[in-house]
Amino acid sequence: MKIKILIDNISGFIHDANGTTALKGEWGLCVYTEYNGKYILLDTGASSLFAKNAADMGIDLAAIDAGVLSHAHYDHANGMTEFFKKNDHAKFYLRESAAENCYHSYKVLKFFTYQKYIGIRKGTLKRNADRIVFVNGNHEILPGVTLVGHKTPNLDEIGKRAHMCVKENGKYRTDSFDHEQSLVFDTPKGLFIMNSCSHGGADNIVKEIEATFPGKQIYSILGGFHLFRTPDDRVKAFAERLRDLNVQKIYTGHCTGQRAYEILHNVLGDKVEQMHTGMIIEV
Repeated sequence: MKIKILIDNISGFIHDANGTTALKGEWGLCVYTEYNGKYILLDTGASSLFAKNAADMGIDLAAIDAGVLSHAHYDHANGMTEFFKKNDHAKFYLRESAAENCYHSYKVLKFFTYQKYIGIRKGTLKRNADRIVFVNGNHEILPGVTLVGHKTPNLDEIGKRAHMCVKENGKYRTDSFDHEQSLVFDTPKGLFIMNSCSHGGADNIVKEIEATFPGKQIYSILGGFHLFRTPDDRVKAFAERLRDLNVQKIYTGHCTGQRAYEILHNVLGDKVEQMHTGMIIEV
């Protein structure tokens, strides 16, 4: 299994026979995986930049077998149209409740609230309906590759703290992240989890995957952990919970944030690695 980070907040470089090529990053995430002869793309970043980086890294997007959207936010979905231009056959898998309806709530002068749209670019789902597959429950997209939605109750409490909401029937409700899913690979070292922002809590996600695959060892989790606005003491407590779950390897970036990463590294040591655009991971 080989993983290549096509987009992360942190820019990077690749070195090959042609020299050194700079790869630009952006606020978003896009992960390419080669697994048992198949090619899977998780998310598409916030723009078409992932496609340029893929070309620079020698990755043929036309050969992708399956695409997955981790959740319905723009910084993971806005490159979808570019992907469909480059690839004429791969299905893109979304959670059944994913829609173009995600917002961030802001308080103004303590009296007024306004909602800023942070969802999938409007019209994307309708224009590409023939390529999009909505799934629920545990859904195997390829042998050994499974999508798992949240099973943890009361995630709307996390949505409330994050000031995130969704609009349904003209009304806003707190986001419970029912549009978020994990991408899980079964490897000889154990289960490898990808969840691009882990809004539901990376520790909760590890427990969800353990419950979904009883008796299976969790080898690794990769993704953003949405800690960039989280107080230090809460980050430390989270890191300790993750340590107690005995995950062997942790790759994180995007919405984790530099300060949070430093705390994670202090608690978890070399178990945790900072992701960056162009990073290559072999399992």
